[in-house]
Amino acid sequence: MVSELSADNAAEWLSAHGFPCENLRFSELGGGISNKLVLAEGAEFRAVLKQSLGQLRTAREWNSDRARIFREAAAMRWAGKVEGARVPRLLAEDEAGFTIAMEAAPAGAEMWKEQLFRGEFRPEVAHAAGAALGSMIAASWHNAEAERLFGDQTVFEQLRVDPYYRFTAARCAAAAEYIGRLMERSSRRRVSLVHGDWSPKNLLVDGGEVWVIDWEVIHYGDPAFDVAFLLNHLLMKSLAMPGHRAELLELARVFVAAIGSGTEWVVEAALEHLPALLLARVEGKSPAEYLDAAMRLRAKALALELMRHGAESVEQVFTR
Repeated sequence: MVSELSADNAAEWLSAHGFPCENLRFSELGGGISNKLVLAEGAEFRAVLKQSLGQLRTAREWNSDRARIFREAAAMRWAGKVEGARVPRLLAEDEAGFTIAMEAAPAGAEMWKEQLFRGEFRPEVAHAAGAALGSMIAASWHNAEAERLFGDQTVFEQLRVDPYYRFTAARCAAAAEYIGRLMERSSRRRVSLVHGDWSPKNLLVDGGEVWVIDWEVIHYGDPAFDVAFLLNHLLMKSLAMPGHRAELLELARVFVAAIGSGTEWVVEAALEHLPALLLARVEGKSPAEYLDAAMRLRAKALALELMRHGAESVEQVFTR
């Protein structure tokens, strides 16, 4: 049994879980700040091995329950109900090693984030992102099974509420009251599943198909968080690439429209989350790496202005 996953011992792990390892190649992937990831690939086999970290790779201390990896496994089993995008198939679980194996996206798939920074603004990807999210919200809406499986919000508190909201409120007095009210209102909106990291880096594009990955923050709660999370990424990219603001706004419009009817209040609530998330990517524990000092100042000013005066639509946010 491996203690810390790596490309050197991934074959041992796979073999112990009943997978043939002949002629497989192993390479370590980025894994973000919270996991170790190893890609295993051969002529007819392609899988990702994922091991959760207890201490995240951040300059500031940031810990999380490693057992979140098994919530991700449960989420992938549940997410077969999601339509509009593809979710990786779970292959194996290792409780002692906090490791799972899952189906990997095809070799040609790439993060939507990479396409956006390359100047490829594809409305069909934004539509898939919204349709899949809307499908998950609808399938889990006041669903007793979903609430039973994912009602515990400990990991969401550890990986989102504390480092994004509470930490930011403590650092920025001008935002503390707004964020405090936001957290209180959001905590009462427990109506559906929430992915918790609905981001362009977790939407893999393979031709006309979109894969949704990284389900470790899943919980039953406020779906407006997911809507705002993706809108915030598009908004930050409009700050980083002001010449493409119109295209990014159009993607935001398509994404919101694709979520579906009957969710108008979710979008309204997302606009309340949006300035707090924007400020968190400047002042929180996980600052956006592609925003330079001038961009961070603009982001902070916009976030505080939106907290003071609000916004009635996605268009208002982007045009400000």
